[in-house]
Amino acid sequence: MRYEDVKNKFIWYLTHSMQGDEQAASEIYTEDALVEFPQSGERFRGKEHFIPWRSEYPAARIEFEVRAIRGEGDHWIVEGAANYGEGPLMPFVDILHCRGELFDRETIYITEAFPSDDSRAKYAEQSTLEFTEGLPVRLSR
Repeated sequence: MRYEDVKNKFIWYLTHSMQGDEQAASEIYTEDALVEFPQSGERFRGKEHFIPWRSEYPAARIEFEVRAIRGEGDHWIVEGAANYGEGPLMPFVDILHCRGELFDRETIYITEAFPSDDSRAKYAEQSTLEFTEGLPVRLSR
């Protein structure tokens, strides 16, 4: 898949998900797609297992900022920040694998931001956010 295709599909998903239409949002996945969250140990096999819980997600406020998409061929990484409810945006990394024109595997890492450590200060530079072509895109409901 090409960069523009991945970007358009990911934004398609977020846009329709924010509108509460998980059926349409999930058109970007194969029927047997695997969605996993390594931090919680959860794994959902097939759209019939992840569309229902995404449809029932209880947070009234959800916000996404997609900052960068990198990769080529069948492997892509999406970087950004998300908020499910109250509080600050949390950094996320979304690893996508494609089969044909659809995603057949998605691995999502999301965590709270943390301050830089004084012990590393002499080695580090303060980074600015990097964006790829056509980004950032920020969506919320």
